Amino acid sequence: MSEAANTLSPEQEQLLDRFCDALWLEHGLSRNTLESYRRDLTQFAVWVAAPLSGVSRPDIERYLLHRHTRRVSPSSTARAMSALRRFYGWAVRERLLTTHPLSGLDAPRLPRGLPKSISEQEVEALLAAAHGDDPLALRDRAMLEMLYASGLRVSELVGMRLRQMDMQAGVVQVMGKGGKERLVPLGEVAVLAVERYLREGRSAWLGAHASEHVFISARGAAITRQACWYMIKRRAAQAGLAKLPSPHVLRHAFATHLLNHGADLRVVQLLLGHADISTTQIYTHVARERLRQLHARHHPRA
Repeated sequence: MSEAANTLSPEQEQLLDRFCDALWLEHGLSRNTLESYRRDLTQFAVWVAAPLSGVSRPDIERYLLHRHTRRVSPSSTARAMSALRRFYGWAVRERLLTTHPLSGLDAPRLPRGLPKSISEQEVEALLAAAHGDDPLALRDRAMLEMLYASGLRVSELVGMRLRQMDMQAGVVQVMGKGGKERLVPLGEVAVLAVERYLREGRSAWLGAHASEHVFISARGAAITRQACWYMIKRRAAQAGLAKLPSPHVLRHAFATHLLNHGADLRVVQLLLGHADISTTQIYTHVARERLRQLHARHHPRA
Protein backbone atom coordinates (compact mmCIF):
# COMPACT_ATOMS: atom_id res chain seq x y z
CA MET A 1 0.00 0.00 0.00
CA SER A 2 1.47 3.35 -1.01
CA GLU A 3 0.77 7.00 -1.70
CA ALA A 4 0.72 6.38 -5.46
CA ALA A 5 -0.31 8.81 -8.13
CA ASN A 6 -3.89 9.89 -7.65
CA THR A 7 -5.23 7.83 -10.57
CA LEU A 8 -7.67 4.94 -10.85
CA SER A 9 -8.35 2.34 -13.50
CA PRO A 10 -11.14 3.08 -16.00
CA GLU A 11 -13.26 0.41 -14.26
CA GLN A 12 -12.86 2.13 -10.90
CA GLU A 13 -13.66 5.52 -12.43
CA GLN A 14 -16.84 4.09 -13.96
CA LEU A 15 -17.81 2.60 -10.59
CA LEU A 16 -17.46 6.00 -8.92
CA ASP A 17 -19.46 7.57 -11.77
CA ARG A 18 -22.31 5.14 -11.07
CA PHE A 19 -22.15 5.83 -7.34
CA CYS A 20 -22.15 9.62 -7.73
CA ASP A 21 -24.99 9.47 -10.26
CA ALA A 22 -27.02 7.37 -7.81
CA LEU A 23 -26.38 9.85 -4.98
CA TRP A 24 -27.45 12.75 -7.15
CA LEU A 25 -30.62 11.00 -8.34
CA GLU A 26 -31.65 9.64 -4.93
CA HIS A 27 -30.63 12.48 -2.62
CA GLY A 28 -30.07 15.52 -4.82
CA LEU A 29 -26.66 16.20 -3.28
CA SER A 30 -24.78 19.26 -4.47
CA ARG A 31 -21.90 19.08 -6.92
CA ASN A 32 -19.48 20.15 -4.16
CA THR A 33 -20.62 17.29 -1.90
CA LEU A 34 -20.37 14.74 -4.71
CA GLU A 35 -16.88 15.95 -5.60
CA SER A 36 -15.86 15.68 -1.94
CA TYR A 37 -17.13 12.08 -1.74
CA ARG A 38 -15.37 11.17 -4.97
CA ARG A 39 -12.10 12.72 -3.79
CA ASP A 40 -12.18 10.81 -0.48
CA LEU A 41 -13.00 7.52 -2.20
CA THR A 42 -10.26 8.06 -4.77
CA GLN A 43 -7.68 8.72 -2.04
CA PHE A 44 -8.70 5.52 -0.25
CA ALA A 45 -8.66 3.42 -3.43
CA VAL A 46 -5.20 4.71 -4.35
CA TRP A 47 -3.86 4.02 -0.86
CA VAL A 48 -5.32 0.52 -0.59
CA ALA A 49 -4.21 -0.32 -4.16
CA ALA A 50 -7.15 -2.66 -4.66
CA PRO A 51 -10.59 -2.51 -6.30
CA LEU A 52 -13.08 -0.73 -4.05
CA SER A 53 -15.49 -3.65 -4.35
CA GLY A 54 -12.80 -6.01 -3.08
CA VAL A 55 -11.84 -4.13 0.09
CA SER A 56 -12.18 -5.82 3.48
CA ARG A 57 -12.85 -4.49 6.97
CA PRO A 58 -9.14 -4.88 8.00
CA ASP A 59 -8.16 -2.77 4.96
CA ILE A 60 -10.36 0.07 6.19
CA GLU A 61 -9.07 -0.26 9.77
CA ARG A 62 -5.48 -0.04 8.51
CA TYR A 63 -6.42 3.03 6.49
CA LEU A 64 -7.86 4.71 9.58
CA LEU A 65 -4.69 3.86 11.51
CA HIS A 66 -2.63 5.29 8.66
CA ARG A 67 -4.57 8.56 8.82
CA HIS A 68 -4.19 8.67 12.60
CA THR A 69 -0.41 8.21 12.44
CA ARG A 70 -0.25 10.93 9.78
CA ARG A 71 -2.17 13.19 12.22
CA VAL A 72 -4.99 13.82 9.78
CA SER A 73 -7.70 15.86 11.51
CA PRO A 74 -10.64 13.92 13.02
CA SER A 75 -13.11 16.00 10.99
CA SER A 76 -11.37 15.04 7.73
CA THR A 77 -11.34 11.36 8.72
CA ALA A 78 -15.01 11.52 9.73
CA ARG A 79 -15.84 12.94 6.30
CA ALA A 80 -13.85 10.15 4.61
CA MET A 81 -15.71 7.60 6.75
CA SER A 82 -19.01 9.11 5.65
CA ALA A 83 -18.00 8.72 2.00
CA LEU A 84 -16.93 5.11 2.55
CA ARG A 85 -20.10 4.29 4.49
CA ARG A 86 -22.31 5.69 1.75
CA PHE A 87 -20.37 3.97 -1.00
CA TYR A 88 -20.46 0.53 0.61
CA GLY A 89 -24.12 0.92 1.55
CA TRP A 90 -24.83 1.59 -2.12
CA ALA A 91 -22.57 -1.31 -3.20
CA VAL A 92 -24.52 -3.73 -0.97
CA ARG A 93 -27.85 -2.49 -2.35
CA GLU A 94 -26.51 -2.92 -5.89
CA ARG A 95 -25.36 -6.45 -4.96
CA LEU A 96 -21.76 -5.65 -5.73
CA LEU A 97 -21.00 -6.82 -2.18
CA THR A 98 -22.79 -9.17 0.19
CA THR A 99 -21.65 -7.52 3.44
CA HIS A 100 -20.94 -3.95 4.51
CA PRO A 101 -17.26 -3.70 5.57
CA LEU A 102 -17.95 -0.70 7.85
CA SER A 103 -20.84 -2.30 9.73
CA GLY A 104 -20.37 -1.58 13.44
CA LEU A 105 -17.28 0.56 12.89
CA ASP A 106 -17.64 3.93 14.61
CA ALA A 107 -16.45 7.20 13.12
CA PRO A 108 -13.95 9.25 15.17
CA ARG A 109 -15.62 11.43 17.77
CA LEU A 110 -15.41 15.10 16.99
CA PRO A 111 -15.17 17.87 19.56
CA ARG A 112 -18.31 19.96 19.34
CA GLY A 113 -17.02 23.39 18.46
CA LEU A 114 -19.18 26.45 18.79
CA PRO A 115 -19.86 28.42 15.61
CA LYS A 116 -18.00 31.72 15.53
CA SER A 117 -20.33 34.67 15.56
CA ILE A 118 -20.03 38.42 15.95
CA SER A 119 -21.98 40.91 18.06
CA GLU A 120 -24.86 43.03 16.83
CA GLN A 121 -22.60 46.10 17.00
CA GLU A 122 -19.99 44.35 14.84
CA VAL A 123 -22.68 43.37 12.32
CA GLU A 124 -23.77 47.01 12.09
CA ALA A 125 -20.18 48.07 11.49
CA LEU A 126 -19.75 45.41 8.80
CA LEU A 127 -22.94 46.46 7.01
CA ALA A 128 -21.99 50.13 7.22
CA ALA A 129 -18.61 49.40 5.62
CA ALA A 130 -20.35 48.80 2.29
CA HIS A 131 -21.43 52.39 1.76
CA GLY A 132 -21.61 54.40 -1.40
CA ASP A 133 -23.69 54.83 -4.53
CA ASP A 134 -21.48 52.98 -7.01
CA PRO A 135 -22.58 49.51 -8.30
CA LEU A 136 -19.92 47.66 -6.26
CA ALA A 137 -20.98 49.23 -2.96
CA LEU A 138 -24.67 48.70 -3.76
CA ARG A 139 -24.05 45.02 -4.57
CA ASP A 140 -21.91 44.37 -1.49
CA ARG A 141 -24.41 46.08 0.80
CA ALA A 142 -27.28 44.06 -0.70
CA MET A 143 -25.36 40.80 -0.29
CA LEU A 144 -24.41 41.53 3.33
CA GLU A 145 -27.93 42.67 4.22
CA MET A 146 -29.44 39.55 2.64
CA LEU A 147 -27.00 37.21 4.40
CA TYR A 148 -27.75 38.71 7.81
CA ALA A 149 -31.51 39.07 7.26
CA SER A 150 -32.06 35.56 5.94
CA GLY A 151 -29.32 33.30 7.32
CA LEU A 152 -28.57 31.98 3.83
CA ARG A 153 -25.51 29.88 3.16
CA VAL A 154 -22.98 31.65 0.95
CA SER A 155 -23.55 29.02 -1.77
CA GLU A 156 -27.30 29.73 -1.62
CA LEU A 157 -26.71 33.46 -1.94
CA VAL A 158 -24.36 33.35 -4.93
CA GLY A 159 -26.62 30.81 -6.67
CA MET A 160 -29.73 32.99 -6.24
CA ARG A 161 -31.78 33.54 -9.41
CA LEU A 162 -34.22 36.37 -10.05
CA ARG A 163 -37.13 33.92 -10.23
CA GLN A 164 -36.47 32.87 -6.63
CA MET A 165 -37.12 36.36 -5.29
CA ASP A 166 -40.46 37.99 -4.48
CA MET A 167 -39.61 41.52 -3.38
CA GLN A 168 -43.25 42.51 -2.98
CA ALA A 169 -43.81 39.74 -0.46
CA GLY A 170 -40.30 40.17 0.97
CA VAL A 171 -39.33 36.48 0.68
CA VAL A 172 -36.88 34.34 -1.27
CA GLN A 173 -37.26 30.72 -2.29
CA VAL A 174 -34.11 28.80 -1.43
CA MET A 175 -32.95 25.42 -2.70
CA GLY A 176 -30.91 24.06 0.20
CA LYS A 177 -28.90 20.93 0.85
CA GLY A 178 -30.44 17.72 -0.42
CA GLY A 179 -32.64 19.64 -2.84
CA LYS A 180 -34.94 20.85 -0.04
CA GLU A 181 -36.81 24.08 -0.68
CA ARG A 182 -37.66 26.67 1.94
CA LEU A 183 -39.14 30.17 1.97
CA VAL A 184 -37.13 32.74 3.90
CA PRO A 185 -38.29 36.27 4.81
CA LEU A 186 -35.87 39.13 4.17
CA GLY A 187 -37.15 42.07 6.17
CA GLU A 188 -37.67 45.64 4.99
CA VAL A 189 -34.06 46.84 5.22
CA ALA A 190 -32.70 43.95 3.14
CA VAL A 191 -35.50 44.29 0.58
CA LEU A 192 -34.73 47.98 0.11
CA ALA A 193 -31.00 47.28 -0.28
CA VAL A 194 -31.61 44.52 -2.84
CA GLU A 195 -34.13 46.57 -4.81
CA ARG A 196 -31.74 49.51 -5.02
CA TYR A 197 -28.90 47.24 -6.15
CA LEU A 198 -31.10 45.68 -8.85
CA ARG A 199 -32.29 49.09 -10.03
CA GLU A 200 -29.05 51.10 -9.90
CA GLY A 201 -26.13 48.69 -9.60
CA ARG A 202 -26.87 45.47 -11.43
CA SER A 203 -28.57 47.22 -14.34
CA ALA A 204 -25.53 49.52 -14.79
CA TRP A 205 -23.24 46.51 -15.08
CA LEU A 206 -25.49 44.51 -17.41
CA GLY A 207 -26.54 47.29 -19.74
CA ALA A 208 -28.43 45.71 -22.63
CA HIS A 209 -27.36 42.21 -21.64
CA ALA A 210 -29.40 39.80 -19.55
CA SER A 211 -28.62 37.42 -16.68
CA GLU A 212 -30.75 35.21 -14.45
CA HIS A 213 -28.27 35.54 -11.57
CA VAL A 214 -29.06 38.12 -8.89
CA PHE A 215 -25.53 38.89 -7.79
CA ILE A 216 -23.03 39.49 -10.57
CA SER A 217 -19.55 40.91 -11.12
CA ALA A 218 -18.70 44.08 -13.02
CA ARG A 219 -18.29 41.88 -16.13
CA GLY A 220 -21.86 40.60 -15.79
CA ALA A 221 -20.92 37.07 -14.71
CA ALA A 222 -22.39 35.35 -11.67
CA ILE A 223 -20.32 36.03 -8.55
CA THR A 224 -18.45 33.04 -7.12
CA ARG A 225 -18.27 31.78 -3.54
CA GLN A 226 -14.59 32.73 -3.45
CA ALA A 227 -15.39 36.28 -4.57
CA CYS A 228 -18.11 36.52 -1.92
CA TRP A 229 -15.69 35.34 0.77
CA TYR A 230 -13.12 37.90 -0.37
CA MET A 231 -15.76 40.63 -0.27
CA ILE A 232 -16.72 39.77 3.32
CA LYS A 233 -13.07 39.81 4.41
CA ARG A 234 -12.45 43.13 2.66
CA ARG A 235 -15.53 44.80 4.17
CA ALA A 236 -14.69 43.39 7.62
CA ALA A 237 -11.21 44.89 7.39
CA GLN A 238 -12.75 48.24 6.39
CA ALA A 239 -15.07 48.00 9.40
CA GLY A 240 -12.06 47.50 11.68
CA LEU A 241 -13.18 44.11 12.99
CA ALA A 242 -10.43 42.56 15.12
CA LYS A 243 -10.88 39.11 13.58
CA LEU A 244 -11.82 38.60 9.97
CA PRO A 245 -15.06 36.59 9.95
CA SER A 246 -15.63 33.25 8.25
CA PRO A 247 -17.83 33.01 5.12
CA HIS A 248 -20.75 31.88 7.28
CA VAL A 249 -20.31 34.52 9.98
CA LEU A 250 -23.53 36.34 9.11
CA ARG A 251 -25.45 33.04 9.03
CA HIS A 252 -24.14 32.28 12.52
CA ALA A 253 -24.94 35.82 13.67
CA PHE A 254 -28.45 35.53 12.21
CA ALA A 255 -29.18 32.40 14.27
CA THR A 256 -27.50 33.58 17.46
CA HIS A 257 -29.13 37.00 17.48
CA LEU A 258 -32.58 35.53 16.80
CA LEU A 259 -32.21 33.22 19.80
CA ASN A 260 -30.83 36.04 21.94
CA HIS A 261 -34.01 37.98 21.21
CA GLY A 262 -36.30 35.09 22.12
CA ALA A 263 -36.94 33.29 18.82
CA ASP A 264 -38.18 29.70 18.99
CA LEU A 265 -35.54 27.08 18.19
CA ARG A 266 -37.85 25.29 15.73
CA VAL A 267 -38.39 28.50 13.80
CA VAL A 268 -34.64 29.08 13.57
CA GLN A 269 -34.24 25.48 12.37
CA LEU A 270 -36.73 26.07 9.54
CA LEU A 271 -35.12 29.37 8.56
CA LEU A 272 -31.64 27.84 8.44
CA GLY A 273 -32.84 24.78 6.53
CA HIS A 274 -31.44 22.27 9.04
CA ALA A 275 -32.84 18.77 8.60
CA ASP A 276 -32.17 17.89 12.25
CA ILE A 277 -32.85 20.23 15.16
CA SER A 278 -29.72 18.94 16.91
CA THR A 279 -27.72 20.89 14.32
CA THR A 280 -29.56 24.07 15.33
CA GLN A 281 -29.22 23.44 19.06
CA ILE A 282 -25.53 24.30 19.01
CA TYR A 283 -26.55 27.94 18.66
CA THR A 284 -28.32 27.80 22.01
CA HIS A 285 -24.92 27.20 23.63
CA VAL A 286 -23.61 30.37 21.98
CA ALA A 287 -26.63 32.34 23.18
CA ARG A 288 -26.35 30.98 26.74
CA GLU A 289 -22.65 31.83 26.87
CA ARG A 290 -23.42 35.40 25.84
CA LEU A 291 -26.02 35.66 28.61
CA ARG A 292 -23.56 34.29 31.19
CA GLN A 293 -20.95 36.82 30.12
CA LEU A 294 -23.43 39.68 30.39
CA HIS A 295 -24.54 38.47 33.80
CA ALA A 296 -20.96 38.19 35.04
CA ARG A 297 -20.11 41.64 33.74
CA HIS A 298 -23.14 43.58 34.99
CA HIS A 299 -24.75 41.81 37.97
CA PRO A 300 -23.53 43.10 41.35
CA ARG A 301 -23.37 39.60 42.85
CA ALA A 302 -22.00 37.75 39.83
